[in-house]
Amino acid sequence: MDLTARINQQFEESGRLKLALADLLSARIAASAEIIVAAFLKDKKVLACGNGPGAADAQYFSACMLNHFGMERPGLAAISLNADSTILTSIAKHGNYDQIFSKQILALGQDGDVLIAISISGDSSNILNAIKAAKERNMKVIAFSGGDGGLLVELLEEHDIHLGVPDHNPARIQEIFVLILHCLCDAIDCLLLGVN
Repeated sequence: MDLTARINQQFEESGRLKLALADLLSARIAASAEIIVAAFLKDKKVLACGNGPGAADAQYFSACMLNHFGMERPGLAAISLNADSTILTSIAKHGNYDQIFSKQILALGQDGDVLIAISISGDSSNILNAIKAAKERNMKVIAFSGGDGGLLVELLEEHDIHLGVPDHNPARIQEIFVLILHCLCDAIDCLLLGVN
């Protein structure tokens, strides 16, 4: 087995997919940034959630908002719903794992807030319930998913945004999710700080 060739193939596959999706996703990412900035300018917040790598993405995005991404600026109100293990295990211990995010959204979410929901499959019940809870709170939803989007896309409304990665390789999908987050953070900074 030639590991170097295999690794080169990984780079090539990742690069090809990223370039192929630029036209599909760029306008949606820009629209997502505009929704988030509009919420921040009205003193609203972003709640983010995901499972596994999506949980890491939610925490990473929140850290970029609260601290900084590419440049120093005041912190922005973003909360990762994955970050508090006490809350998560308290809800889950009673057999309510599918409500670990929705219960937090119903308690913390307000009209005008934004939910970022991340699910590679688009079928995770706790993510679907999070979107439903966000709808109860009149929040806009920016949803990340892979493949065909799963059940998640059926819950989205006209003012929501679907950042779908039409691929079935979880590693490639996750790589695109991170690139989307980087583009989103950069676009938010550009809108708020007026940088080119």
